[in-house]
Amino acid sequence: MATVSLERIIKAAVERGASDIHIKAGDLFRARIDGKLVPLTKQRLTPEQTRAIALKLMTMDEDRARLDSLKDYDCSWGIPGVGRFRVNVLRQRSSFMIIMRVIPFAMPTLEQLALPAGIAKLTEITSGLIVISGVTGSGKSSTIAAMLHHMNQGQHRHIVTIENPIEFLHRDLSSSMTQREVGVDTESMGIALRAALRQDPDVIVLGDVRDQATMDYAIKAAETGRLVFVAISAPDVTSTVSLIYSMMPSDGAEIARFRFSESLRAIIAQQLLPRADGGRVPAVEILLATPTVREALRDPSRLTDLRSIMEGQRKAGMQTFQQHIEELADEEILSAETAQALGSGGGGERKGKGRKGSSG
Repeated sequence: MATVSLERIIKAAVERGASDIHIKAGDLFRARIDGKLVPLTKQRLTPEQTRAIALKLMTMDEDRARLDSLKDYDCSWGIPGVGRFRVNVLRQRSSFMIIMRVIPFAMPTLEQLALPAGIAKLTEITSGLIVISGVTGSGKSSTIAAMLHHMNQGQHRHIVTIENPIEFLHRDLSSSMTQREVGVDTESMGIALRAALRQDPDVIVLGDVRDQATMDYAIKAAETGRLVFVAISAPDVTSTVSLIYSMMPSDGAEIARFRFSESLRAIIAQQLLPRADGGRVPAVEILLATPTVREALRDPSRLTDLRSIMEGQRKAGMQTFQQHIEELADEEILSAETAQALGSGGGGERKGKGRKGSSG
């Protein structure tokens, strides 16, 4: 496939509001638009065409040279004037497949993403651990980028991000932004995190945490007086805590839970839902580390208490998914049918004024 054709297809997908683009041998170009996977072309790609596209998207010459031995590969790529993309090249049925996540050039704001107002207050915290969670495609990266942008606009800090790959490109505004890409600027997330503590950081951001060692270093960094943002793939607050606990060593787990509870400042879990007027809106669950929450976090048998704590502390800034869904239905941002399907109990029957926001 000619380069111009590839770029034209990608540009068309971005203009239609695609969040992801799927390129697979034996299939059409497809794009995820408003949460649905739709075809972009009529001609199916051959294995040779897909391989050629993979080579074009790969950023390192040494990686291109070993393409045929690679099973999974991550990088970032961009088209001037169109957008940047997080690229994953994988094998399936012995042929190549490529998933491209669209990263807009424009930095998202908390207001554009229609995130709860309390999230802006979290950017004023100076130390501790903030966890952003959600399943793949739930808008975690956009939320973190918006929080950092909010911080960058009015605070004088050194913010170090460690990503695989780098997604949103931050300019130095009031803050100094240092962005490091795993595999390009540093060998691994763990090495970069340990090095970050020697780089006079105020804020450290970890793009994705999946193992015990990285989680432990994140907590240690928070304990040294830095503000640490961590992204974790989990669907809600309780599952996020359970996943973090599963990363902890079996010996010394009680101490590890205590350290986590003391360093934690907040957990923000989110999912994207279809707006009544088109597009998507985030539903957000928020847990703040109050003394009551910390006590519950230290006892694994009390994790089920977290939901009732969030439900009862709405005025303090906490909320469950259910409460936020009901609020979105009341404001007619979600349709009554969507809210009911999600178990909101018909919150959409009470009429309110809608408001617009980005997909997050």
